[in-house]
Amino acid sequence: MTIHIITIDGPSGSGKGTLAAKLAQHYQYHLLDSGAIYRLLGLSLQQQNLIDTLDQQATLDLSTHIATNLDIKFVSQSVGTSIFLDGVDVTETIRTERVGEFASKVAAIPVLRTALFERQRAFAQAPGLVADGRDMATTVFPEAIAKIYLTASAESRAERRVKQLQAMGLDVKISDILSNIQARDKRDMERTVAPLKPAKDAYVIDSSELNIESVFKLMTDYIDSQLGN
Repeated sequence: MTIHIITIDGPSGSGKGTLAAKLAQHYQYHLLDSGAIYRLLGLSLQQQNLIDTLDQQATLDLSTHIATNLDIKFVSQSVGTSIFLDGVDVTETIRTERVGEFASKVAAIPVLRTALFERQRAFAQAPGLVADGRDMATTVFPEAIAKIYLTASAESRAERRVKQLQAMGLDVKISDILSNIQARDKRDMERTVAPLKPAKDAYVIDSSELNIESVFKLMTDYIDSQLGN
């Protein structure tokens, strides 16, 4: 049986997660939030007081073992996806800026990326998969039938993030969020292993001036053309 894989790559805050979940529901495919996996590993390492000593070989060896054996679960809900680490719902916890920084640290270390690679590949099950991340098309699923690169200006992404965090009751400054996003973009694009960039055959969408429904329509039109629908 053919397993159709749809990848959505792009920088933080471009709307990948929301749209990936909508696409998974639309096509009745499985969903992989690869960014969540990195966030889950970052959170787990922080909980075990390992995140700040990843430059030490003993810590790195232990962290690699933890990465290989992470107890994670994605549960689709009517709105979005619930994410569990060791049986605990950490859906909101892993979306904080602090955990995002942990994830970016993890993603920059080749041995930890390798440890999580096969875990991600295992999500490809019939009838299909929507995989959201930064290197889904270029590294993890280069065989994907439809490859999308979703981007947006750093300023528009910062505005969206501020609204999201304020809705969670957090008091944040857009200047701080913008600088965090710019720093993360730089780190993700300049890392030596699987840097953030569009696949050569990716369909690139800039969502800076578009709402979710407009982007979703562009995506489904493209995916249907690739699926032959």
